Amino acid sequence: MIQRKKNPELATTKSRFDLKRRDFFTLLGGGIAVYLSSANPSQLLALPLIRQREVPEDFNAFLTIHENGTVICHVGKIEMGQGIITSLPQQVADELDVSPDSIQMEMGDTATCSYDAGTWGSLTTREYSHYVRAAAAEARAVLIRMAGEYLQISPENLQVKEGVVYDVSNPGNKVNYGWLTKGRRIEKSMKEKPPVKDHTAFHYVGQPMLRRDAMLKITGQAVYTADVPLPGRVYAKILRPPSHQVKLKTVDYSEAEKMDGVEVVRDGELIAVLHESPDMAERALSTIRATYTTDVNTVDDKTIFEYLLQAPAESREVASNGNLAKGTAQSEIIVESEFHDGYKAHAPIEPHAAMARWEGEKVTVWSSSQSPFGAQEDIAQELGLELENVRVIPPFLGGGFGGKIYHPQVLEVVKIARLAQKPVLLAYTREEEFFMDYFRPAAVVRIRSGVTREGKMILWDYKQYFAGNRGSDTIYQVPHALTTGYGEKRDSPVHLFKTGAWRAPGNNTNTFARESQIDILASATGTDPVEFRLNNLTDQKMIEVITALRDKFGYTQAKGPSGRGIGMACGIDAGTWVAVMIEVKVDRETGRVQPLRAAVSQNMGMCVNPQGAILQMEGCVTMGMGYALSEDVEFKGGSIVSGNFDTYQLPLFSQVPETIDTVILDRQDQPPQGGGEPPIICMGGALANAIFDACGARVYQMPVTPERVLEGIRKQA
Repeated sequence: MIQRKKNPELATTKSRFDLKRRDFFTLLGGGIAVYLSSANPSQLLALPLIRQREVPEDFNAFLTIHENGTVICHVGKIEMGQGIITSLPQQVADELDVSPDSIQMEMGDTATCSYDAGTWGSLTTREYSHYVRAAAAEARAVLIRMAGEYLQISPENLQVKEGVVYDVSNPGNKVNYGWLTKGRRIEKSMKEKPPVKDHTAFHYVGQPMLRRDAMLKITGQAVYTADVPLPGRVYAKILRPPSHQVKLKTVDYSEAEKMDGVEVVRDGELIAVLHESPDMAERALSTIRATYTTDVNTVDDKTIFEYLLQAPAESREVASNGNLAKGTAQSEIIVESEFHDGYKAHAPIEPHAAMARWEGEKVTVWSSSQSPFGAQEDIAQELGLELENVRVIPPFLGGGFGGKIYHPQVLEVVKIARLAQKPVLLAYTREEEFFMDYFRPAAVVRIRSGVTREGKMILWDYKQYFAGNRGSDTIYQVPHALTTGYGEKRDSPVHLFKTGAWRAPGNNTNTFARESQIDILASATGTDPVEFRLNNLTDQKMIEVITALRDKFGYTQAKGPSGRGIGMACGIDAGTWVAVMIEVKVDRETGRVQPLRAAVSQNMGMCVNPQGAILQMEGCVTMGMGYALSEDVEFKGGSIVSGNFDTYQLPLFSQVPETIDTVILDRQDQPPQGGGEPPIICMGGALANAIFDACGARVYQMPVTPERVLEGIRKQA
C-alpha cells in the first residue's frame, strides 16, 4: 500500500500562471501563427475569469495555417453537445475566406489553445467568438499583404476566395494561403486592426449546417475521456463516505491488499484501489471496512424549504422603483404566493471521468471538464507545480450543463496516479456522479403583487431565497416594484452539500415563480394570459417574441382555466429574449401530465447556425421537461437517496411533445447572443401554467409531480 500524508506547504506553494511565449509557439507546430496585440487591452477582461490569471502575450493566437491549406483553429472552449465545433468554423471561414471543410478544430488543450476560463453561460458565441473572428480577420489581412508582396500587386487590387488570393484584373495571377506559409511559422500583426465583416458579406454564417461531429457520435467513433487508449493504465475506485456530513474514523483495507493485482493508495482521506480490471477494482473496494462519525442533520427534501427560510442569509436589493406602500394602496387585487424548487442534479449521460499520466514532474490529464484551464490551475496549485508542467486535454464531453465546471475527479486522479506511478483512469459510477454532483440549489421565492381590476400591474414585491438573482428581473412594466435576493453569508454555508451552476442557473427557478404569478394575476382579473402579458409589457423585443410565438402556435384568446391545457412563459437569458408555449393533457384520476406540443420563439441577435440553434431549442424543451415534471433529488441530511435513474426520473421519449416548433427572429444585423440555455428557463412556468389551464390545479412547487397535481385538483374542489 502506497500512502502519502497531506503536505500543508503545498497549499501555499506559489504557482506560475503564465506560459512562456517561445513555448507557446513551439507547441503550436508549423504553419502561420497569427497573434493579436489588442488595441484595447480592457476588452480581454470581458471574458469571465475564474481567477486573476495573467493573460499571456499570445492570448489571441487562435490560428495555424498549414502548407496544404488546412486551418487549425485553437480555441479554449470545449464541445459538450452545444455545437460550437460547427458554428465557430463557420465564422472563421467567413472571415478568412476559406471553406469550413478546410478548418479543423483543436479545443481546450491547455498546451496548444488560447486561454479561456471555461465553457459556460452561453458565452462562446456572444463573447468568445469575437476574439476568434478578429484573429481570422487579421490573418486574412496579413496573408493578403504577403500575397501582394509575392505577386507584386497592391493589396487593394487583391481578393480572396476559398483560400486563394488573386488579382481582380487578372484572376489567373494568384497564390494560395498554403503556398504563402510553406510550412513556416510567420509571426506578424497589423498595427491598424482590420474590422470583421459585416453580416451582408457572410457566405456561411446564417446558413444551416449539420453538426460536423454528428457522424462520429452516431457511429460510436467519438472519443470520450474513458475511451482514450493508454498502455499500462489501471482503473481506480475510491472509498466514499455515506454522507456529506460525516468524517472518516477508522478504515481497514487489508483484505483488498491481499487480492491478486490489487494496489491500495492513500492520500489523507483519499483512499483508492487500483486494478487492470474495473470490475476487480470495484470488488476490492467492497472489501474495505470503514467507520464514520454520525450524521446528525435531519433536514430532508421535504423540510428543506422551511429550513432555507430560517437559515441565516445576506440580503441584497437587486432592483427598485416607485414605492411599495403606494403600490399596495393603488392595487385593487393583491396576490401573495410562495414557490418552492427542490435540488436538481446535472445527471449527464457521461459521468465525470479523468485519466492522468505522470512523466517525472510533468502530468498530462485527459478530463471531461468544462474548464480545462481551471483544472490545470487547480492541479498546479494543489500539487505545487509549474503551470507548464500540467497539461489538460478535454476529449468530447457527454453533457455538462454546468456540472462539469467543477472537476473533483481531476484532483483525485492526479494524486492517485502520482502515488501509483502509472497511468490511472478514474470514471465515476452513476452513484458517485449523484453523490459528488454540485446540485442546482433548492430555493424559495415569495411574491406579493397587485393589479387593477382591468389587469394593469401596480405592485411587485419579489424575494428569492438562495436561487440566485439571474432571471429575477421583473421584465414587466410595474410602477412600484422591489426585487430582493437572499444568499449565503460569507463563511456561513447553508446547503448540506455543494451546489453550483445548472444550465441557466437561477433563471429556471425565478422564471417559474414569476411566470406562474403572472398567470395567477391574469386569472384573477379574468384576462387571457397572453394578452395580460402584452398589456403589461413595454419591452419591444419581448412583445415581438411573444407575438411570433402566438402566431406560430396558432393561439386564440381564452380566460384561464380554459380546459385546453395551454400555458406559456417568457424571459431573458444570456442576452436572448425567449418565450415558450406548450399544450398538455392532464389525467384527473392519476395526475399524470402528458405534453402534446410545444413552440419556442427567441430573439438571439445574429444566428450563426440556425440548424444548431434549433437543436439547442429542442434540447432545452426536452431537458426542461425533466426539472419541471419529475427530477427531484431525494436526500436526508448529507445522504443522497437519489443514486441512479431509478430514483431520479429523467424525461422519457414518451413524455416529450410530439412536435416542437421553433421561431428564430431574423436579426442578423445585431450582435449574436447565447443560444444554449434560454428556452429551458421557461419550461417550469409554461408547464405549470398549462396544467392550471387544463384542470385548474395551481402547483407551487417543482417538479410538478402527479401527486402535486392531484393535491392541486383537490384544493379546487
